[in-house]
Amino acid sequence: MKKKSLALVLALAMIVVCVVGGTLAWLTATTGSVTNTFTYGDINIKLEETDATVAEDGSATKEFKMIPGYTIAKDPKVTVLAGSEKCYLFVKVDKSTNFDTFMTYDMADGWTRGDGTNIPSNVYYREVAASTADQEFGVLANDKVTVSGDVTKTMLNDLTADTQPTLTFTAYACQYNNSNDTNFDAADAWAKVNPTT
Repeated sequence: MKKKSLALVLALAMIVVCVVGGTLAWLTATTGSVTNTFTYGDINIKLEETDATVAEDGSATKEFKMIPGYTIAKDPKVTVLAGSEKCYLFVKVDKSTNFDTFMTYDMADGWTRGDGTNIPSNVYYREVAASTADQEFGVLANDKVTVSGDVTKTMLNDLTADTQPTLTFTAYACQYNNSNDTNFDAADAWAKVNPTT
């Protein structure tokens, strides 16, 4: 009887050891999760000029008096707003057909003129780095246009509301590389923002 009891106790002990041993043999590990969130890049710009009258559609106008040989203060500025992605910034300059007869101007430093093929010659561009602060860029050198000294009173008197010289600026921006193409350049960016009107 003692042998049977001892055998039973040993058998139970072995079962317990096997169960505990089996439990200890399973080593496990768990990592934390990795969540991928896909957001979007953004570019925001504004084009402003001191004392310009802004219409409901966001366009602005400003009138000036021409005096032969004098300079006229004109300070259009393009701002790439804080938090924008790295981008190509463009300014398109549209002149009335008679503008060069009456006035001249120079572009501010840092702008590259379009080659006339891939980017029109009246479009100027620059690269702008991403920033947490607003980045403002003047368009005209010394914020001015100059009235030609050759303008006469007769020329001025002959102007009508439809023939007065005009100078119009429009700004555009395109993310620096919005594709997987490592050769993406200013011409590619202009093709993305090129207005159809």
